[in-house]
Amino acid sequence: MTRTTRRRAFLGATAATGAAVAATGLTAPSAQALGRTAADAASEVLPGGPQYGDLVRGVNQRWIGTPDRVVVPHTTEQVVTALRRALDAGERLAVPGGGHCFEDFSAHRDVRRLIDLSAMDDIRYDAERRAIRIGAGATLGEVNEQLFKRWGIALPGGSCPTVGLGGHVTGGGYGPLNRTLGLIVDHLYAVEVVVADEAGRPRAVVAARDSADPRRRDLWWAHTGGGGGNFGIVTRYWFRSRGLTGRTPQETLPTPPREVLVGTVLWQWADLDERSFTRLLKNYAAWHVAHNAPGDAQADLYSHLAAFHRSGGAVALNIQLSAARSAAGGPSPEERLDAFVAAVGAGVGARGTTVARSRLPWLLSTQWSGFADRPSGKRIKGKSAYHKEPFDDAQAEALYRGLTRADYRHPGSGVLIAPYGGQVNSVRSAATALPHRDSALMLMYVSEWTDQAEDDLHVGFLRELYESTYARNGGVPEAGAYINYPDADVRDARRNRSGVPWYELYYGPNYPELQRIKKAWDPRNVFRHRLSIELPSAARATR
Repeated sequence: MTRTTRRRAFLGATAATGAAVAATGLTAPSAQALGRTAADAASEVLPGGPQYGDLVRGVNQRWIGTPDRVVVPHTTEQVVTALRRALDAGERLAVPGGGHCFEDFSAHRDVRRLIDLSAMDDIRYDAERRAIRIGAGATLGEVNEQLFKRWGIALPGGSCPTVGLGGHVTGGGYGPLNRTLGLIVDHLYAVEVVVADEAGRPRAVVAARDSADPRRRDLWWAHTGGGGGNFGIVTRYWFRSRGLTGRTPQETLPTPPREVLVGTVLWQWADLDERSFTRLLKNYAAWHVAHNAPGDAQADLYSHLAAFHRSGGAVALNIQLSAARSAAGGPSPEERLDAFVAAVGAGVGARGTTVARSRLPWLLSTQWSGFADRPSGKRIKGKSAYHKEPFDDAQAEALYRGLTRADYRHPGSGVLIAPYGGQVNSVRSAATALPHRDSALMLMYVSEWTDQAEDDLHVGFLRELYESTYARNGGVPEAGAYINYPDADVRDARRNRSGVPWYELYYGPNYPELQRIKKAWDPRNVFRHRLSIELPSAARATR
């Protein structure tokens, strides 16, 4: 069920209520009052309701929840009420946003109440805070469109337009503008969170980076990469870039490039042997390591190297860069793109074929198929890794062996490699809850399939690919992992043999501070899942 369909269903139910009232012979004022009450109330859906099947599942069809009720609020007050009722009833709750989670955080069998925030998607300018206020239920596509069409500004969020802002921000979301503008949390000014105190009393608080109360500043900091579902229910965000002090919406956030150049280059698997694939992989990584510094002249160039199983036919390189011409005498965008492709393909032997190249206005580019994935109806397993250095021989060889296995043929399994660094690395690791501020690459290992009977096959393949790539470090990456691509395997000692706890992979040295904030704002551990921040006394507990 789409967002529009959900709203129509709700409006239809409201209209039906009005018709029933009219049939009873109530006076017109009473019917109108009841209509207003119905329209303003949070929607509650029980098992058997027409919306239930859609509301209890997200994009990842591996996880389908079985809650006793789903609440769809559209105000902060309704979220407070929903939380209070869950606490009074002793119910475990979860809060899905866009529904893109790799793990079962919202669909766990113990979750009895879902609070679905998808109706809380308003976007407006807050003159008092001089910031853009966005409901946590908005999607990245909606944010891109509204910010740019109304004010000509942008946030450096992710490339999948159906991802919900709520979880994306709290995990430190990144995307095509991150090397020039930083992470989305680098522009977070304030956050509204519905929390529960030690007595089980829920309330809404606003925490800002300049809050006079240090506890609230802590809560703001925890939402700059501390991950979703840890401290409370985020209902709204406010965004204003540091250093911007204007009093109009146009002066709150940066302006994206007016036009971008995009292109796709393919290397056919039939033309790649181990040596040539390894060279391609190392070239790509080395280029980004060399252009990793904040302010680098190539920081506007963003790309994905998609290396999926050879049964898919080709390794793809999707590229985007600003279409603005360099300083007088400098190379054109087309020349810059050609130089990048030449550097990636140098010495590979196999020739890359350009299959697409065009100039696009910025907003249209956010829908470009090279980056804008729209997964639907798939079963998904994901993992992640940060890399500071190019691939070593063992890593490249492990990837080649896995992606060319003859006993496994599935084009939906592999690794997507994206650039990191640039402006991201201009921020101190302790300045935000997300500590990874010295990496050059972000890797997403992923498998997507449709048949439930193949779950073990594809999950097993991805585990083997990942763990063999990082065999030297006990099956996990040395530079850490990204909490927005959660992977419960890393807290399993059979899968993570590194001796590095799962929480250090995701949060590094910031984890004790996150635990302290967790104790201050969620002392009863109301908000929890398999990879949630743990209370200090439960640091090594298994949930």
